[in-house]
Amino acid sequence: MEIPVKVNVKTTIDEQETFELVVFGRYFQKEQASYLQYEEVLEEGNARTIVKVAADEALILRSGPLKMRLPFQLNRKLRGSYELTFGTFETTTSTRKLDYSYENGSGQISILYDFAIQESPAGTYHLEISFQEEQK
Repeated sequence: MEIPVKVNVKTTIDEQETFELVVFGRYFQKEQASYLQYEEVLEEGNARTIVKVAADEALILRSGPLKMRLPFQLNRKLRGSYELTFGTFETTTSTRKLDYSYENGSGQISILYDFAIQESPAGTYHLEISFQEEQK
């Protein structure tokens, strides 16, 4: 069953720069995982994001003008990809902290990770996603 939700995405880089986004999306559970789907309106077109969370791992998939595959697993370094119009970059995520909770129609996903693009460190990212069931 899909639940309409209001999603707040907050990304903090090196505890200095912060980007925030508020969008509407859908939340659902399938097998042992939880999924959050939302769309972002960008200048180049709409980007669709799917966040999948399970026990101690997560995966963020983006499609549209900006394609991205970011896998996360606690205390592991994983390879992902970042695809722009002019080329694809290899990324790595080293996840330091991964928390997820959902109860009474509201959820919270928090991922703290070191990010690198083409082996070059791009900073420590703290991704905080909170979502709330939409009241009818």
